[in-house]
Amino acid sequence: MFGWVRQSWGRVLDVWHRDPNADGDRRTHNLFEAAAAYVSACAEDDQERIDEAAGWVSPEALSFGVNELACRAVIALARERDESPGTVARDLLGLPAA
Repeated sequence: MFGWVRQSWGRVLDVWHRDPNADGDRRTHNLFEAAAAYVSACAEDDQERIDEAAGWVSPEALSFGVNELACRAVIALARERDESPGTVARDLLGLPAA
């Protein structure tokens, strides 16, 4: 019985002490990192980076992250310009004033 406990505890310690970069670049990315990388790659028209960032999280998570990034960007620009978020969003999309 003690051999089983020692073996199980050894596995736990191995996981705790494992180098996070031992598997190469297989670290997990959160949805906000993926959204930031995806949007910046789209802005630079870099298809390779777009594909890479799109593979970091599920399509639903990426969509949520991109939406959150867009909301935060519009709010930041609205504050900077001292305009409403609606005005800024329409301006960014090239739409006429409402």
